[in-house]
Amino acid sequence: MTADAAPIPVLNIDQANKLASLPIHCINTEYPNKLGQVLGGEEDLKSPKELHPAFYGCFDWHSAVHGHWSLVSLLKQFPDLEGADSIQQNLLVNMSKEHIEKEVEYFDGKHNKSFERTYGWAWLLKLAEELHTWEDDVARELEQNLQPLTDTIVQKYIEFLPKLNYPIRVGEHTNTAFGLAFAWDYANTVNHQELKSLIEKRAKDFYLEDADCPLTWEPSGYDFLSPCLEEAAIMKRVLPKEEFKMWLDKFLPQLKEPTFILAVGEVSDRTDGKLVHLDGVNFSRAWCLYTIVKDMPEYKHLKNVANQHIDYSLPNLVGDSYEGGHWLGSFAIYALNTAKYD
Repeated sequence: MTADAAPIPVLNIDQANKLASLPIHCINTEYPNKLGQVLGGEEDLKSPKELHPAFYGCFDWHSAVHGHWSLVSLLKQFPDLEGADSIQQNLLVNMSKEHIEKEVEYFDGKHNKSFERTYGWAWLLKLAEELHTWEDDVARELEQNLQPLTDTIVQKYIEFLPKLNYPIRVGEHTNTAFGLAFAWDYANTVNHQELKSLIEKRAKDFYLEDADCPLTWEPSGYDFLSPCLEEAAIMKRVLPKEEFKMWLDKFLPQLKEPTFILAVGEVSDRTDGKLVHLDGVNFSRAWCLYTIVKDMPEYKHLKNVANQHIDYSLPNLVGDSYEGGHWLGSFAIYALNTAKYD
């Protein structure tokens, strides 16, 4: 039995204006806030804005980072976005040279060298990549301001990845495959060969011999990433196409079946910060499936599965509670961007 055809999601100007309202609302909202820091002493007891003058809003650091990415992505695609000038000025204020220097100082501190490893690291590099590919004077200033922190995160990847003996296969922040995929995108875009080569080596070390991923075990109750599909998405990036096809046929053989279906992650309570993660798993599954399908027409039936996942969660975002609203817009935008793949 084949799944019913789902509407094809499209990111248009109306949708962009709605999605932009989510990060606009949160990037300068300091509280509530989950700092996730290690305290070395009383001197570390500071407000979120003092600790992270660039990325203090949106409940936590990584959500603030990808909230800024959301606005950059939307401005790049839709120059006529509502309030575009105001949004650009907000980005310039938050991501000033001085504020980014303070962010670097935090990462260089004795007690927080592994802060946001690797989820927040990955989104920081995705933000840097988005700025790099935006042909705009504001983007050049922001990219230059951000560069010291970008360089810091790149170096942290280069130092950390050789020491990671085993991949982390969870469906939340520390998932290794997700962290590798976004970092590979940045390295590929800016031609950072050292980082790109290291990611390719480590991805093969971790995943090349994997087979029969238990997709039916997913999602776990708090997942916002699919361990199986995130792994497939990084291997799609690092393997030649024919080699990837052979690998995928061993890893997730069911995907090649035209009748393949995958039930969406159902959310029971969108005011619960953990349970609403399942809206995230729907968007991230979609972007992984679109990535797999790209340049592989024999897997085109997976597009409908991806569309179903987006269509389930997208209508719930605008007007959602802060538990989901502070981060899910970024997931929706990235999934919709990836849907453009042929």
